[in-house]
Amino acid sequence: MSQVRRGAFIAAVVLLVTALGACGSAGTQSDRPKVLTTFTVLADIARNVGGSHAEAVSLTKFGAEIHGYEPTPGDLHKAMDASLVVVNGLHLDDWFERFLADMNVPRIVASEGIEPMHISEIPGAAADDADRPNPHAWMSPTAAKIYAANIATGLARVDPEHAEDYRRNAAKYERQLDAEQQRLIDAVATLPDNERALVSCEGAFSYLARDTGLTEHYIWPVNSEQEATPQQMRRTVEFVRARDVPAVFCESTVNDAPMRQVQADTGARYGGTLYVDSLSEADGPVPTYLDLLRHDISTIVAGLTGKDLDRAEP
Repeated sequence: MSQVRRGAFIAAVVLLVTALGACGSAGTQSDRPKVLTTFTVLADIARNVGGSHAEAVSLTKFGAEIHGYEPTPGDLHKAMDASLVVVNGLHLDDWFERFLADMNVPRIVASEGIEPMHISEIPGAAADDADRPNPHAWMSPTAAKIYAANIATGLARVDPEHAEDYRRNAAKYERQLDAEQQRLIDAVATLPDNERALVSCEGAFSYLARDTGLTEHYIWPVNSEQEATPQQMRRTVEFVRARDVPAVFCESTVNDAPMRQVQADTGARYGGTLYVDSLSEADGPVPTYLDLLRHDISTIVAGLTGKDLDRAEP
């Protein structure tokens, strides 16, 4: 959608939703604050921080590709009913920030306070990669602790009666995140230097790699509708061969065919599917953010070492 058409659509939708809101939805709100997030990972973090005092829902569905998502009039109506809107920031969900600009809805940026990594700073990044922040800060448990603290602050602002409970829930959740961080650090420390490399389709693991001693390489920096270019494929194949990387990976929300080609060209193993932008349904492999971290950590270690981390001796 062009910028002109997008702007006209936004204006029309905001007018429509404002009119619908004026017609009245009084009494439909529950007593608990409703937290609306832009994607499922944020909703789960908010759910843990909010506990029994708040309700958290995601704008996008399980398995959705969140880069460049196009909000609907229904999404705007959800925002008007929310007590608090939580966006990721770092330009990931600018598509929703534009819709909220003219709406009087309390909102916070979950990544506020995080020192962003720029794509051009990533080891192995191409010289022509845009100098823009990598938005996937939540993939580092250390950074996710800041997300939890920011959400606790936002909830305390709209529901001061339970402010202490929100802070206590966030502190408990942060301890769980610390445990997952240490789990990967310990596993990576056992790998030979050449195996401490995480090769994925998208450059979504920069923060996780930085904080756990892994070297990251990717085919493309941020998900888009474009296919992998020959130059990107060549750089990735050369990296895997030069480092003798034992396994490569791809994310759940994108086509893994390019990485399967890298595997075929290098003889590396296909280590498995990693989750980044979305959780799974309740009966899937990653129904919560902590499950996502555990799944990804186990998959990375098993792919690189050939050993199942979850079955390793303590």
